Amino acid sequence: MKVLVTGAAGFIGSALSIRLLARGDEVIGIDNHNDYYNPQLKADRLARHIDHPHYTHVRGDLADRACMENLFKDTKPNRVVNLAAQAGVRYSIENPLAYIDSNLVGFGHILEGCRHNNVEHLVYASSSSVYGSNTKMPFSVHDNVNHPVSLYAATKKANELMAHSYSHLYKLPTTGLRFFTVYGPWDRPDMALQKFAQAIVNDKPISLFNYGNHRRDFTYIDDIVEGVIRVLDKPAQPNLEWNGNNPDSASSYAPWRIYNIGNNNPVELKDYISALEQALGKEAKKEMLPLQPGDVPDTYADVEDLVRDLGYKPQMQLSEGMKNFVDWFKGYYMEGK
Repeated sequence: MKVLVTGAAGFIGSALSIRLLARGDEVIGIDNHNDYYNPQLKADRLARHIDHPHYTHVRGDLADRACMENLFKDTKPNRVVNLAAQAGVRYSIENPLAYIDSNLVGFGHILEGCRHNNVEHLVYASSSSVYGSNTKMPFSVHDNVNHPVSLYAATKKANELMAHSYSHLYKLPTTGLRFFTVYGPWDRPDMALQKFAQAIVNDKPISLFNYGNHRRDFTYIDDIVEGVIRVLDKPAQPNLEWNGNNPDSASSYAPWRIYNIGNNNPVELKDYISALEQALGKEAKKEMLPLQPGDVPDTYADVEDLVRDLGYKPQMQLSEGMKNFVDWFKGYYMEGK
């Protein structure tokens, strides 16, 4: 199978590319290598698979219409996984137009590429942030998500709606995956885990927003990749029981689906820090701060649909996942540089 992976130099995109190549797929990766964080990390992730004989890398931007048209026309992928996006909730408060360009315009180009090139299935990253002001736990894909609290979240919700219109109009199978707080080796330096680890090893205080009372459904990178692959291999199908009088938010009369991929086990931020301290063998200095604008206090994924339809549920224990992260962190930042 020929798979186009966008954001292929990113945290999830690179890990997914490696798994797809390992099972024998041909992968075309695209990434714009922007400087939202250190591009060297992207280059180092990419170095793990860029020389694979079945991997082709394109340096380009989803918002570049001509680039995307040519990419689809020249490579003719069977399936597409869209992981490229301008990330970061807090960054979206200061730089909203970056999200419009990448997450909306860019996604539109992905949909058009799929439409005109007979793509069998588009899988795309949504986010747990779409649950916004919802307080009913665990978060279910069948619940209404019309109250985002950041532009980042709003763009992810918009992606789900845009995908539905293409599934309806052009019968393009699309599946959106709401990821819940992904962590693990090779993660982004702007994410909390790397920030915490850097601060601890450098004897600097870490900022615990909401006074450390956040709860997050921390999901290990390998569990995310496994979920993506299982979904990719099962193109979305219409729900023949869907009823417009009582519309289900996670499925449709069109070939369109939404799934949560989360660990289904929320952990308090304070316990997450404790696991990091234990893995590093060093205690953190903590600075307690109030809730940040755009932040959601708690996330907790209901993954019943994922279990029912794909026979899969994330499994990694936090202690083991944290040890794997710290082993990589020490090797990459403290020993290998």
